[in-house]
Amino acid sequence: MNGDHDHFMGIALAESQKAAAAGNSPVGSIIVRDGEVIGVGQNRVTSDNDPTAHAEVDAIRDACTKFGTTDLSGAYCHTSMEPCPMCCWAIKAAGLAGMVIGARHADLADLSPPNKQYGGYTVEALNELGEAGLDIVTDVRRDECVEMRRDWMLNAN
Repeated sequence: MNGDHDHFMGIALAESQKAAAAGNSPVGSIIVRDGEVIGVGQNRVTSDNDPTAHAEVDAIRDACTKFGTTDLSGAYCHTSMEPCPMCCWAIKAAGLAGMVIGARHADLADLSPPNKQYGGYTVEALNELGEAGLDIVTDVRRDECVEMRRDWMLNAN
């Protein structure tokens, strides 16, 4: 299964590059169910002037629209950056089985302390809320995801 995670994270990374090219934070996400990509998303916050247009939400919206449902049971979100609390809760609300994460906020602590924006937040902490827990896989193609985010953070100002 890890080979599949690597493959799907490559698709999320390609979406990250598209987001960055459009002037957004370089985060890409895809929704995968039964080995098939059913939703694709990228961060569009700046280009769409929409603070909720995060990559994970964009991918969930894409999959829900394609299937005409809000229930994405059994699917996984592959995302290049640890989802924020809003996105993590959207993943839970859509009924996804889990998430596969590339970089984590703590991976970039030297540039932006992980507690600065979200307090002590981690996806694991939010996952403990609510009835159903998510399967969480971390550090998939971590170095590539961290490098892309680090480059953006250093050059965004």
